[in-house]
Amino acid sequence: MNSQEIFSLALGLESPWELKEIKLEDGEDDKVLHLHIGFIRGSKFADESGFLHGAHDTVSRTWRHLNFFEHKCYLHCDVPRIRPKAGKVSQISVPWARKGSGFTLLFEAFSMSLIEAEMPVNKVGETVDEYPNRIWTVFNHWLNVAYSEADHSGIKELGVDETSEKKGHKYITIGVDMETRRVIHATKGKGADTITKIREYLENKGSRAEDIERVCIDLSPAFISGVTKEFENASITFDRFHVKKLLNDAMDEVRKQQRWEHEILKGHKYTFLKGNSKLTTRQRSERNELIELLPVLGEAYRLKVLFDDFWEMEDVAEAEAFLTFWCDLAEEAKIHPFIKFVNTLKSHWTGIVNYIESNLSNGILEGINSKIQLAKRRARGYRNTDNFINMIYLIAGKLKFNYPL
Repeated sequence: MNSQEIFSLALGLESPWELKEIKLEDGEDDKVLHLHIGFIRGSKFADESGFLHGAHDTVSRTWRHLNFFEHKCYLHCDVPRIRPKAGKVSQISVPWARKGSGFTLLFEAFSMSLIEAEMPVNKVGETVDEYPNRIWTVFNHWLNVAYSEADHSGIKELGVDETSEKKGHKYITIGVDMETRRVIHATKGKGADTITKIREYLENKGSRAEDIERVCIDLSPAFISGVTKEFENASITFDRFHVKKLLNDAMDEVRKQQRWEHEILKGHKYTFLKGNSKLTTRQRSERNELIELLPVLGEAYRLKVLFDDFWEMEDVAEAEAFLTFWCDLAEEAKIHPFIKFVNTLKSHWTGIVNYIESNLSNGILEGINSKIQLAKRRARGYRNTDNFINMIYLIAGKLKFNYPL
């Protein structure tokens, strides 16, 4: 078997394509391999309707291919153009590359495999010795194909959250199918209009707005307004972790107020925010001493711990009764940050109580957000918002890719 036959097998060439010439030439830094492909004289090629036509003329094309050993490799071919009857002259598709690409399919598949292995696109460009923007073009093509083919129909439970794009209050809002735990749509901003864009996308994919039964969001007025308008039949569940954060903020505010009067509270910020299991024996002992010594702080801490019982309840009527009882206790304690929290509870009462039935929380979204932010830090940020959104789909969209493996 000679070298021409070996390279033909490596490229998977089949009739009417054949390897005409192999050249190893000097490049800028190293040797470069050039493989020239041709077609058998008299061959016919199919048009879009499947009818066969002889070559009208040819157009010279070049593609970057996978390296052979340490050498860069380029494929060259005078690609036939055909002219159907009463039709325009058009270039045929070659089996080793997609139309409009300067890379072979195998080169693109290799680049995508590196990105799927969580290598930043800039690093992929460095690895394959190509400009990152060219790799982004490849990535966006295959991502858009996979995303357009994704089945996002029949969704019943929707989660909505924002993730930061870059510094300066730049955000992306993501919509998540809570059942399959995958991002189904991402859009710029975090206003009420983002909910409209998510609804429009879902309806285009076969998930009607009236079929969405439950939506989990944080207490953002914009999200509340958008969901109320766009998903009229859906019950809103306010995110458990967001509510707990507001309660922790109230607890920390009490600690700050007491800190001005009591020096012994210095360095104890997390003593009152962490659960027992996350504190050392010494920290638990110090906390117990402080809540006995400082009555206001102690009452605030007891209210904070007592509220956790709400999340474990299974009966809605029982949960509402408990919430009413807890609010009365907080108001009687006359601790201002907790009274402010009570006002928040009352203005979002139904959405908070809905958690007892739906058990929906943005914990799923927080996990997705952590993966997104990790990828952003690894890539040192994204200048292009569309690139960032497509990377979110890759990381958390559970898409299926059909490029050659």
